[in-house]
Amino acid sequence: MFASTYPQRSHGRALHGGLYQQVGVETRLSGANPHQLVAMLFDGFMEAVAQGRGAMRSGDRLAKGMALGRAVRIVEEGLRAGLDMKAGGSLARDLSELYTYLSMRLTVANLRNDEAALDECQRLMLPLQEAWLAITPGSEAVR
Repeated sequence: MFASTYPQRSHGRALHGGLYQQVGVETRLSGANPHQLVAMLFDGFMEAVAQGRGAMRSGDRLAKGMALGRAVRIVEEGLRAGLDMKAGGSLARDLSELYTYLSMRLTVANLRNDEAALDECQRLMLPLQEAWLAITPGSEAVR
């Protein structure tokens, strides 16, 4: 809300905080199995949508665009790109269509400041996240 009288110092703190967060993410990624990586994508999606919502409410267009863009990238480059369309059959096709729809709704939410679209995206993604977390990593469904 107010400009910092010490922009370099404030920026430096944010930079260092971001570096620590990045190192934490990289550490979790390096030791994660495929099941955990997908779980991290779901978590990242929910976090990005929540950040986008907060930025939308505060009127921070730049932060909103970055957060919702991150959510779209998670859906497109993480979840959708990871689908095996041949082995996954109709389930993979259905998920691909859902992910396409989510990306479109996130884009609309960003352009129109539409919190209802963000609610819809989270409502659609939550059952997938819960189902994924319910899968035991050693089960046949994960292999």
